[in-house]
Amino acid sequence: MEMRTPRILIVDDELNIRQGLAEALQDQGYEIEQAASGEAALELVRLMPFDLVLVDLVMEEMDGLEVLRQINREWPQTEVVIITAHGTIETAVTALREGAYDYLTKPINVKRLRSYVHNILRAQELQEENRRLREQLRTEQEYSQIIGRSEKLLTILEMIDQLAPTDVTILIEGESGTGKELVANAIHQKSGRGQKPFISVNCGALPKELIGSELFGHEKGAFTGASHQKQGRFELADRGTLFLDEIAEMDLEAQVTLLRILEGGRFRRVGGTHEVKVDVRVIAATNKSLKEQVREGRFREDLFYRLNVVRMSLPPLRERREDIQTLAQHFLDTLSTKYHKSDLKFASELTERLAHYEWPGNIRELKNCIERAVILTREQVIGLDLLPERIRQESDLPTRAAVSVGLSLAEMEREMIRQTLEHTGGHRKRTAEILGISERDLYYKLKKYQLK
Repeated sequence: MEMRTPRILIVDDELNIRQGLAEALQDQGYEIEQAASGEAALELVRLMPFDLVLVDLVMEEMDGLEVLRQINREWPQTEVVIITAHGTIETAVTALREGAYDYLTKPINVKRLRSYVHNILRAQELQEENRRLREQLRTEQEYSQIIGRSEKLLTILEMIDQLAPTDVTILIEGESGTGKELVANAIHQKSGRGQKPFISVNCGALPKELIGSELFGHEKGAFTGASHQKQGRFELADRGTLFLDEIAEMDLEAQVTLLRILEGGRFRRVGGTHEVKVDVRVIAATNKSLKEQVREGRFREDLFYRLNVVRMSLPPLRERREDIQTLAQHFLDTLSTKYHKSDLKFASELTERLAHYEWPGNIRELKNCIERAVILTREQVIGLDLLPERIRQESDLPTRAAVSVGLSLAEMEREMIRQTLEHTGGHRKRTAEILGISERDLYYKLKKYQLK
């Protein structure tokens, strides 16, 4: 990045001092402006940015301290150095407390002044460079695990940028393994809550009898085994973000309390009598259709509409195939380092197989597949033989089922389900989608035809 010429403002009501300082610094390549009063100095600062202001402490009407205060208040990125006589050192010390960078005493040695100003501006330059690097690092960390450049993924990243600065509740939908938690964490990191906690809860993994205690906490003696007060996830996430994964699995009773928190930011711990107030942004995620769950009476309609303020749908990996190779290479690089295996490469036939597989488990399945291959390989080139059998042998879904004439309708249905299951590697949700039936119907037919 091309750096602009540093701009310095010299403020003094004595012309000879003002011009002497300007001449001493002009030949150093700086852009110099002069002002004969505090008011004139502030007018110049309003018109253009300055890196450094050298201002005399004692001036008529507006003194150097008042100039310092106004610059610090309105242009805090500008450094101010107070110039003072020996008799006013105590006032100069006061200026340091007011936010001055430093003070210089008259008479000023020209050689020392040049070195002094150079060091100030160099420190400013390094500070700005560090700020840019921190911002760049933060941006890279925010998206460090969201890999790919497909059009669908770029649309998701644009949504993250738009939604992050707000506190709006978000519902993320997508199949298992599509990266819903990574997206939620990226939204959190880019928001004003990024320095506060990001608390993740898998609602499907919490037993029904414990979900209230885990989310909202409990008081001592609230139930058998509650030997002390415990903060729930909402309290732990105060001023931060709470990510509720598999929200469709949440108990109906807990849904009532969640709705109350979303509406008013208050709740009671289990066994408690007083309300706890929190400031939490909620991001929920599901791999099911909440609308369908509402129709079936498994999810509260009012909570659905409260969560569904903004909905993000993450595409499955099979719909962003152009990202598969990038993701696979990323996993190969990171896992090679983890397992201390250098210079690993993919065989061309393996890369082709990865690109054509359906990936019912999405990114999680791809990562597990690469990790398995890295662990097992004894060669520099990872071959097709190190892929799981279901991936090696998968072929494109046939346009016709391989069934024989003479089979009954039930036998044909059984064979169709069996072949589709084999194609998807046993992934029930994907199998149901291909067959055009619900997962519940598929489960019934698997039991009926004794298919595993």
